[in-house]
This record gives sequence, structure tokens and C-alpha cells, in this order.
Amino acid sequence: MFYSSTNHLPPLPSPPLPVTNRPSRIPALRDRILHENSAFLIFDKPAHLLIHPTKPDGTVTLWHQLSELLAFEIANGGQVSVITRLDRETSGLVLVAKTREAARELHGLVEHQGIAKTYLGIASGWPSVDDFEIDQPLLRQGTVAPSKIWLKQTVHPSGYPSQTRFRTKNRFENSHGKFSLLECEPLTGRTHQIRVHLAFAGYPIVGDKIYGPDENCYLEFIETGWTPALGHRLLLDRHALHAGTLQFKFGPQHFRFSSTLPADLRAFAKEE
Repeated sequence: MFYSSTNHLPPLPSPPLPVTNRPSRIPALRDRILHENSAFLIFDKPAHLLIHPTKPDGTVTLWHQLSELLAFEIANGGQVSVITRLDRETSGLVLVAKTREAARELHGLVEHQGIAKTYLGIASGWPSVDDFEIDQPLLRQGTVAPSKIWLKQTVHPSGYPSQTRFRTKNRFENSHGKFSLLECEPLTGRTHQIRVHLAFAGYPIVGDKIYGPDENCYLEFIETGWTPALGHRLLLDRHALHAGTLQFKFGPQHFRFSSTLPADLRAFAKEE
């Protein structure tokens, strides 16, 4: 099946670490580092962890935790540059450069599509075929139509080229309906690309507050936080998307990393 018709951000400036009385999270952080060398590390991010500070409210982010962990390297000229960023609710693999030179080389790989990524997602419905591709241009909805959510993206002929491949790994049914576990391979790097393409195809990601059953879920969540009413509509407290694999060549070596589906998504897939 074929539906026809990278964004890349520079590293943020280094804000001061927030003043907090919380104990160090370094031991738990180390448990989630799957690989580390002198140039980069691979971190398996849990859902709900923000990558970078968005406002000075003292929220502890992945950047803050890694800056604490790599304090010695930073003091000796290193830095923390997140190369493959994930939304707060998306779990899975994050590539982090530890030096300016590594960041420059890895950013170059991103720009030239030298980093291959796949995600695992739980979508509503059963696709009629196992393998399909969606090739639809995307842009911010507010540029072409009214939108209550500034960052919301949409399919539009004047948008940027966007292409995603999907493979149906499993179809299952529970008390909430029919769902599919999909392997998702973004061939371009647009904002929310996988989520928008699946919603366009009629298979929205479970738990998606923006592209799921009603975008007002997102506005309600911002105002009230998580509630039983939102749980009834969304089924999960985060969108069911997980960055499962990363592959790239760095120097003379080829690297491949993988992360299995986390417990909350496995539990949903097994729910009767």
C-alpha cells in the first residue's frame, strides 16, 4: 500500500543546573546508558522525561542529569549535545555527543541521513497489509488553517516532503478494541512525522493527545494534568511510541543499538 499525495535543531545553550534538594539521580541514569565511549553515549530514555529545559521552572531534564554525570568531562572541555531528540512522551534511544568534534560529525550524519532509526508504535486499528508507506508533505497546521495547538502538524500539498515506511509486526485485540504493533521507519525528519502520517492513514497512535481521538485532550491535559476522564479517552497516559533502533557509522566503525518495548506498552498489548 502506498499513500502518495530533517528537521534538525542546533544544541541549546547550556543553562545553569536548577537548584534542587532532590538526591542525585546518577545511579538510575547509569543503568539506562546502553553504550558509552569517549565520543558519545546511547541513553534509553523513559517516557515523560524532558530532553532539554523549555522554561526556567527547575524541572530536571535529561540534559541536567547528563551534565551532572559528565561533570568531569565538561570541566575538561567536553559538552552535552543531544543528537537525536525525542518528545517528552516518546521513550527509547537517544544519541548524545560528549565532545564538540563528535557533535559536529554526528550532526553531519543527521544532515546527510546517515543515522537510520526505527520506532515501535501501538496504533488503533488493523492495517489491511503488513507493509505500507506514506509519502505526504507536512507543515505546521497554523500556517494554513486555524489551530488551537501551535506545534500541531498537518498533511498539506504545500508542506515539506515527508516519507515513512511501516511494517505491521502484530495485530491484537483487547477490551478497548483492535490495535497493531507497528515498526515505523521515518525516511525524513519532520516534526511529529510518524504520528501525523499514521493519523492521516486512519491508524492514530494510542494515547496521542494531539493526533488521537480529539486534540482538545491536549489542551485539557495542559490545564488539568492527567485525569480519569482523559484516561478513558486516551487509554494510555502517553503516546505509545518508542525509539527502538539506531544505526550509523562513526569513524571506521558501524554501530547498531536496540531497545525493547517498555513495560507500559507491553502491558497494553497483553491486556485482555
